[in-house]
Amino acid sequence: MSMRFVLLLLCCCLLAACARDTYAPVSDRGGDGPGGSYTVARGDTLYGIAFRHGVNYRDLASWNNIQSPYTIYPGQELRLAARGGRDRSAASSSSGARSSTPATGSSAPAGGGRSARAPDPPSRSASSSSGQRTATDIDWKWPTDGEVSKRFSADSDGKQGINISGSSGQAIRAVAPGRVVYSGSGLVGYGNLVIIKHDDEYLTAYGYNEELLVREGVDVSVGQEIARMGRNGSQHMLHFELRREGRPVDPLRYLPERR
Repeated sequence: MSMRFVLLLLCCCLLAACARDTYAPVSDRGGDGPGGSYTVARGDTLYGIAFRHGVNYRDLASWNNIQSPYTIYPGQELRLAARGGRDRSAASSSSGARSSTPATGSSAPAGGGRSARAPDPPSRSASSSSGQRTATDIDWKWPTDGEVSKRFSADSDGKQGINISGSSGQAIRAVAPGRVVYSGSGLVGYGNLVIIKHDDEYLTAYGYNEELLVREGVDVSVGQEIARMGRNGSQHMLHFELRREGRPVDPLRYLPERR
C-alpha cells in the first residue's frame, strides 16, 4: 500500500468525523436552544420545560403530539420548535387573532376567554415609565408588598421580570385566578418557584420563595397566598415574571398603578 493512499484514507476518516460532529442533533451536543431538542428528566413538567425555553406550552405540546393533560416521561425527547423552525406563537403574532379555547377543557380556570387580542406592549423597560397600561380581560393584582428593586428589560441576558423587595416570610399572592402548573425547585436559577396558568395566553411565575404553599394542579383565587418570600443571596425579594404566549412581557404594563 502506497504512502499516498494511506494519507488519502486518513483524510477521508477525519472528514467523516467532522461531518458527524457538525450535523449531530442539538441535544446530542449538549444544547437545548430553540430549534433543537430536550430530553425529559425526572420531575420535569411540560409547563416547566416550556417556561425554561420561552415557548408557549400549547406549541410545545403540538410540536410533539402530546395531548392534554400533557403527560411526559423521563427520557422522552421533545422538539423545541416546529418543523421548519417557525413556531406557532410567532406565526400567530404576525397574522392576528388566535383561538381562546381553553387547552384544559372544563378544568380550565376562570378569567380566560377574550374577544380580541390586546396589542403587544413595547418590549423595553423604559415603556413602563410612560404610564401606559396594556388592557386585558384579567384584573391583575400585585403579588406582594414592597418596592420594585429591579425593572424588566428585554435586553437582559438573565431572567426577564421584576424583583420586589420585602422581608423574610412575607406573603406572596396570586395576581389573578388560575391553576398552579408548576410548584418546585427544579428550574435552575429560580429557587422555589410557582407558575400559575391564568388562561391560554398568560402565565405568571413567582421565584425565590422560602416556602411553597400550593401544589401542582390546584386552582387558586386572586389574592390567595401561594408562597412566602425567600431571598436571593442576601436580599429578601420576590422575582416575578409575566409571560404572554410563553414570552416574557413587562409586568409593570399590566399590574395596576400603586397609589
